[in-house]
Amino acid sequence: MKKTIIIICASLMALPSLAWGPEGHRIIAQVAYNYMSKKAVKQVDKVLGKNGMVYWATWADEIRSDTIYPNSFDWHFQDLEAGMSDDEVAAVLTNYPEVGGNLYRALDSLYNLLQNDKTNRDALRFLVHLSGDRYCPMHMGHIADKGGNTIKLKWFGTQTNLHRVWDEDLIRFRGYSVTEYAQLLIDMYSDERKAIEDASAEDLLIRSYHITSDIYDYQAIWNNNVYNYVYRWKEPMERQLFTAGVRLAMVLNELYK
Repeated sequence: MKKTIIIICASLMALPSLAWGPEGHRIIAQVAYNYMSKKAVKQVDKVLGKNGMVYWATWADEIRSDTIYPNSFDWHFQDLEAGMSDDEVAAVLTNYPEVGGNLYRALDSLYNLLQNDKTNRDALRFLVHLSGDRYCPMHMGHIADKGGNTIKLKWFGTQTNLHRVWDEDLIRFRGYSVTEYAQLLIDMYSDERKAIEDASAEDLLIRSYHITSDIYDYQAIWNNNVYNYVYRWKEPMERQLFTAGVRLAMVLNELYK
């Protein structure tokens, strides 16, 4: 019998919000896989299949239209108001906002489910995916523009929007495969791993919010030069991907210790 996941959700938002895109989620899962304990790898592989965490990292986006989890759309994001204080942002982790999504509520619920049943396959697949969404800056974008979805711009002549640029375009511009990009991140940012592991969830959330605020500020002065945009945001984007991978490994190492 299929195990179900029940999480109370708000109403759906009008525009899609697919964090990181398939490449980003698989990169995060691959980074995490490299930092997981042998015991955690063995147990996660038992639930999802060998390397299944990487293969299934995009599943939660792919089943959004499936009737089995009809309310899962807004588990992927928590858009916030502009100009919030650090204390207000930190409070989002426990005092879940009534509007703008249900990302943190969903993550807490999934973690609790897996504490009680570590073989819950769907809960694990959701957790892997949403743990990546947590560190995508535009998944805590402004409520007023639906996380950047209504801010239109052109990317090398193609009409797109600010949200999609952060979901997919910045990553795809680099041209690496998933395994290549994951290894690159590990090689470049491994000296930051301990600081990421030691940071509190509140501090990392505040850092993400500040990055999001900087993205909006930059949008107001950007001269539409895409190469300039890539140069400015490549490292912040990569650090968020790496952070997501490290923190996902921490969560899974704790669950499957």
